[in-house]
Amino acid sequence: MHNTIETLEPQMMWTQFVALNKVPRPSKKEEKVIEMVVAFGAQLGLETKVDAVGNVIIKKPASKGMENRTRVVLQSHLDMVHQKNADTVFDFEREGIQMYIDGDWVTAKGTTLGADNGIGVASIMAVLASKNIEHPAIEALFTIDEETGMTGALGLEAGWLEGEILLNLDTEEDTELTIGCAGGVDVTAEGHYKSEEAEGLKFYKVEVKGLTGGHSGMDIVLGRGNANKIMNRILYELNSAQTIRIAGIDGGGLRNAIPRESKAVVGWTDKEHAGILERLEIVKKEISKEYASTDPKLTIECMPHGYEGEVMEAKFQTLLLQVLYAVKTGIQRMSPEIDGLVQTSNNLARVLVEGGSYSIQCLSRSSVESEKHNLTNQLRATFEILEGCSVRLSGDYPGWEPKPNAEIIGVMTQLYQTLFQDTPHVTACHAGLECGILGANYPTMEMISFGPNIKGAHSPDEAVQISSVQKYWLLLMETLKNIPIKK
Repeated sequence: MHNTIETLEPQMMWTQFVALNKVPRPSKKEEKVIEMVVAFGAQLGLETKVDAVGNVIIKKPASKGMENRTRVVLQSHLDMVHQKNADTVFDFEREGIQMYIDGDWVTAKGTTLGADNGIGVASIMAVLASKNIEHPAIEALFTIDEETGMTGALGLEAGWLEGEILLNLDTEEDTELTIGCAGGVDVTAEGHYKSEEAEGLKFYKVEVKGLTGGHSGMDIVLGRGNANKIMNRILYELNSAQTIRIAGIDGGGLRNAIPRESKAVVGWTDKEHAGILERLEIVKKEISKEYASTDPKLTIECMPHGYEGEVMEAKFQTLLLQVLYAVKTGIQRMSPEIDGLVQTSNNLARVLVEGGSYSIQCLSRSSVESEKHNLTNQLRATFEILEGCSVRLSGDYPGWEPKPNAEIIGVMTQLYQTLFQDTPHVTACHAGLECGILGANYPTMEMISFGPNIKGAHSPDEAVQISSVQKYWLLLMETLKNIPIKK
């Protein structure tokens, strides 16, 4: 399987990607991949060091004749989002990704592929290992934990880098040159509730699954269903029309992925059974119709469950469902300056209610700091309707302010036009790139982000387009060859 992928062009990059994907690298557990990259740099005889938080920096001198060019930082993150289908048995901490070719795409068996940002990492490794690529002096920066807090970029201290141009290889559309991005912050609401005995109830598992999911920033504009919001809508409808009692809810997963699945254990009496199923069927048809184009594989199921235990206190149950209904999710505002760009959004990423405790997690994004602050205040005010609810903000990172007149942007725009007889879309993106954080310690560094076509990032549908990788690689090679002369 891997041997076939290794024969794709450019072979030097795909070979590195195959090697990388054999190494487990979930966010916050990057020890094995850090060890791999450090060994890689040492094997090449290049200066290699690891900073206090785990970022790896490898330096390579300029190729012959390129010594007078501006030093460049090539940057990508080592970690990957670990998502799998419910019926896929896979251990991200011990197993390598199982890849295969599907037409013009490389994808994985039932899990995320890790092309985000593994293609960028593999590209940098290929450049470091090459003997015939023309390039200026290079600092390869491999950051950690981009996907769950950007702690690698946040922890990189001033003075570690000397480069004046940074090429971030973490964009997912090959027609784009990204020069700005949104900032983000995690909003977590936690608390406790009273439980009580369940008398005369039979329990059922209500399950929402098969949603498309995707990246909670880049894909939020597509209007895909959020499993947590759909589940809450179902429970709210049933609770309003009949008498149901909730024993637990478990929905979503990673804060930067649109939730694809949710399940709830709910009880009701035999007397209520027919009416509840009738109401559930109506709601199912409504939701399925609404999401037919964005989430064609959506299923909503209800089946008997052998639960025996307590249920949520009735008054709190109603209030919790109301609060979750009120939580802002999806696009909050489009950019008034950049056509088609989401400016502010929220992802209701995780809802866990069990055993007398609840935890609700959101990731809020905005390219405007004041709007991000306003959104988090709205969420805090909503959650604090729940008596005793504790709301905390964490992982706050800034957006990346575009500098459209930077020299590297002009160079790459012209190269793109010459190579592909087309004009690139120079834009900002609604995702958390590390450039904004890195720029805080390196404010004079020019930055730009680009990459190949990747679809379904942060979901088991993730795939990278082979022909697009070839296009992206050509642009990277020509960019390195045409880096401006030192000033």
